[in-house]
Amino acid sequence: MLIAVDIGNTNIVLGFLDGAKTIGTYRISTKSNHTSDEYGLMITQFLELSGLDTGDIDDVIIASVVPNVMHSFRASIVKFLDIDPMIVGPGIKSGVSIRLDDPKSLGADCLADCAGAYYTYGGPVLVADFGTATTFNYVDSKGSIVSGLIMPGIKTAASALSNQTAQLPEVEITKPRSILATGTKTAMQAGLYYNALGGIERTIRQFHQEIDEDFKVVVTGGLGNIFIDETDLIDVYDPQLMFKGMAMIYERTIAK
Repeated sequence: MLIAVDIGNTNIVLGFLDGAKTIGTYRISTKSNHTSDEYGLMITQFLELSGLDTGDIDDVIIASVVPNVMHSFRASIVKFLDIDPMIVGPGIKSGVSIRLDDPKSLGADCLADCAGAYYTYGGPVLVADFGTATTFNYVDSKGSIVSGLIMPGIKTAASALSNQTAQLPEVEITKPRSILATGTKTAMQAGLYYNALGGIERTIRQFHQEIDEDFKVVVTGGLGNIFIDETDLIDVYDPQLMFKGMAMIYERTIAK
């Protein structure tokens, strides 16, 4: 049994993996002031909810883009599970190569996404992750990550509107009934949604325009599901993509 942990800017997502099967997934807010004991208690409670205990866990793998959280979270794994977790980063056996100007600049989450997409769906593949930032990474037919793109996520755009303006409220991120909004909240929701959808579609079309080969488009991330029915440019929505990539990375690394 493997615990895969995605430490993102907004949420920490844990997946309990039994081979290729996901037993349970749990999401908590990312806060740099949580102690190792607090994280440990959460993990043990999540295990209980899935009908597991600490003795069932063989190992842990972590992909993090939030360095400030890593010390406490890693310490919680060592203290409560007696496991020194594997960290996705430089030197890890990902099964894909990074052909960017600065390979170390690629986030651990993007690396896991790309590995999961390439070994699940094949290449070439354009991998999009809709999180705090929306990222696109292109993996060619040989398994090389050759290009990346970063844009603000829809929640980040919504936060900018509410925080930087005096009279605009926080709104739920959702697909609007219509673009013909009649109130402030629905106007914001429609604007955020269609602005994001338009940017996504234009980005994918530009990749198609500049790359002289057919490729799949695989999307993941918590907000990916609100767009998939509105465009024919997305081939697959896979909310478990990062966990699939982390499981594959883990197997490759321990087999070396």
